[in-house]
Amino acid sequence: MAHHDLWHDDRIKEECGVVGISVPGEEVARLAFFGLFALQHRGQESAGIAVSDGSRVRMHKDMGLVSKVFTQEILDTMPGSKAVGHTRYSTTGASVQRNAGPIFCTSVVGEIAVAHNGNLINSFELRRELEEQGEIFETSADSEVIARLLVRNLHLGVSEGVRATMEVLKGAYSVTVLTPTLLIGFRDPYGIRPLFLGRLGEGWMIASETCAFEPVAAHLEREIIPGEMVIIEKTQMRAEQAVPTISTSMCLFEFIYFARPDSVMYGTSLYKARERMGAQLAIEHPVDADLVVPVPDSGIPAAIGYSKESGIPFEEAMMKSRYIHRTFIQPDQRMRELGVRMKLSPLRENIEGKRLILVDDSIVRGTTTNQIVKMMFDNGAKEVHVRITAPPIKFPCFYGIDMASKGELIAAIQTEEEICKHLGATSLGYLSVEGAMNAVADGERRFCNACFTGKYPIPVPQALSKMAFEDPHIGEIATVSVGQMKLPVD
Repeated sequence: MAHHDLWHDDRIKEECGVVGISVPGEEVARLAFFGLFALQHRGQESAGIAVSDGSRVRMHKDMGLVSKVFTQEILDTMPGSKAVGHTRYSTTGASVQRNAGPIFCTSVVGEIAVAHNGNLINSFELRRELEEQGEIFETSADSEVIARLLVRNLHLGVSEGVRATMEVLKGAYSVTVLTPTLLIGFRDPYGIRPLFLGRLGEGWMIASETCAFEPVAAHLEREIIPGEMVIIEKTQMRAEQAVPTISTSMCLFEFIYFARPDSVMYGTSLYKARERMGAQLAIEHPVDADLVVPVPDSGIPAAIGYSKESGIPFEEAMMKSRYIHRTFIQPDQRMRELGVRMKLSPLRENIEGKRLILVDDSIVRGTTTNQIVKMMFDNGAKEVHVRITAPPIKFPCFYGIDMASKGELIAAIQTEEEICKHLGATSLGYLSVEGAMNAVADGERRFCNACFTGKYPIPVPQALSKMAFEDPHIGEIATVSVGQMKLPVD
């Protein structure tokens, strides 16, 4: 039985999380589970783990949260010292069990499992070419395109097979691959999606975020650099530059919103980076008020930073239900219309009669923020000044984030003054692109900030670009299809 979502909001959906573990002499299925559990925020649609015992690869995957897909009994049936795991939110391919990761194939090196975070922008072309060459696809996920290219190329040898595959892929991809004897990780030459290498006892671990290392006592070694592949066999790891690094263009949204605040990227704590974003917000958009209040939990670090910089006290103004996704009872339409009130409970004593600075990480369509602002006024707030650490999101994403249509983005179709009026706020201030980037890292670090600026580091095929910029379904739930490729609009 599926859980019913009481919290249909305008938050951007996470993409995917991947892990890879190789520890000789250990049963690693449980370690993969806990690593994947730490990446649950990156995808709540499906979860899967594949394990190798040195001769064959076993896999279990299903729809649902990591803790629901796996039981101790299931993990006990998955012996092996190497594993890859995947937790998914679909950016391409329907939300069905067969599209859950990892993707399983047979190859010249035996059974393989492939887990992928990102989005290919030439998936349709590659799929069509492979089908013309006789490949029969079992899923509509672009992860299978990567898997089948690997199968075709591994006769060249592992290193050359991975290199040949990377040379034809276009888009964002951080990938872990399991063979009967090897764990492999590789990352696109722009480095748009994160991927990290860690030590785990006598072995190694690969993960989308460093927060996956702590639960299993792994230690961060370094970031896997753009265009690099790592190949792990028993206790040995070798790294090769498979394709040249084109740029370091990690997604700026990873730092603002996606990644867990206890992760480290570009050598900086994301919690501290978000605090600095809040402090910069206070500099760029000061206001005379009584309290700085966060939208929990995403706005907390930035609200603390805003409070420290401005000298205005920090207080919580609402409590978040921790169990909102756990009901099996279908809410009726009236309950759905209550929206945010099902998840956030106001603290009237911290709201009534106060001039509030409401801090959050992003506004996409504006519906959630609108409801929160109304809640504040309904509970007696005198003023509500909205401050947002993400710059205005004006352009669609083609690299693995659920922002496929320009028409769904409120900042693309309304001015800031119009958005403020739509929210019902007293004032509205967004952090600048430069302020966000400088809060994360020094000026030498580069980012993909295309959703804010429209400057795409990887050229986007005209067909995809045309659909995303001209999609007519403003505010509707729709799916735009390019051949086998499905781009979620909501």
